[in-house]
Amino acid sequence: MFIVKFLEKVGHCFIGFLAAIGNISLFLFRSLATGSRPPYYWKQIAQQALQIGYFSLPVVGMTALFTGIAMALQCSAGFSKFAAETAIPSVVMIAMTRELGPVLTALMVAGRLGASMTAEIGTMKVTEQIDAMTMLSVNSIKYLVFPRLLTGLLLLPFLVFIDDIIGILGGYLTGVYYLGFNSSNYIHNTFSSMEMWDVLSGLIKGAAFGFTVCLMGCYHGYVSRGGAEGVGRATTNSVVSSSIMILLLDCILTFLLF
Repeated sequence: MFIVKFLEKVGHCFIGFLAAIGNISLFLFRSLATGSRPPYYWKQIAQQALQIGYFSLPVVGMTALFTGIAMALQCSAGFSKFAAETAIPSVVMIAMTRELGPVLTALMVAGRLGASMTAEIGTMKVTEQIDAMTMLSVNSIKYLVFPRLLTGLLLLPFLVFIDDIIGILGGYLTGVYYLGFNSSNYIHNTFSSMEMWDVLSGLIKGAAFGFTVCLMGCYHGYVSRGGAEGVGRATTNSVVSSSIMILLLDCILTFLLF
């Protein structure tokens, strides 16, 4: 009996997982199908561009700076055992552009904006504001969801690029002013090992992560039920699912790109 109940729970969870994937896929298809046709809500797109791009710069910048500093210190502690300190600039650059830049930027945006999107749309859902929009012949998917998906896809690469620059700068400041590197040598070692594909791969990841964060935020807000408690539960689910999807996509894209 215990084995049967265990298998029933596993099967129930698996079916629920497949149902969730199907629902998200249908929501994505509906969003792209309706949002890609005019009219376009340019004011909404501009507002979301400010929220996702401009207002995310402080938290992204601080995260990148501290990460670059920590990376340089960790590399110094490890590479000094093998007399390989000259590799620190290259490792910091590669780590920031390929992995840490896009992943940390996406996680910060998921925590800051993914939860905000879910709470905003979820509140509109449970207070029947979305139903009121439908009564006024306003397509809520086109008005609320598509601008967020579009701006997430376009502006996350921009944030990743800023993250890369600030992270490498943090490594430079640590290497030159704390570890005693020659400034010219550090800069030369950084750029001599830099390849365009390192930067482009990070930007590709950023676009995929941004789209995913906005999709998860909008979806969980749009299907939220049960008043304030349901909105809070949807917000938690949005951040958790976004974080898991970011890490999963990072593994898949790293395998495909490299």
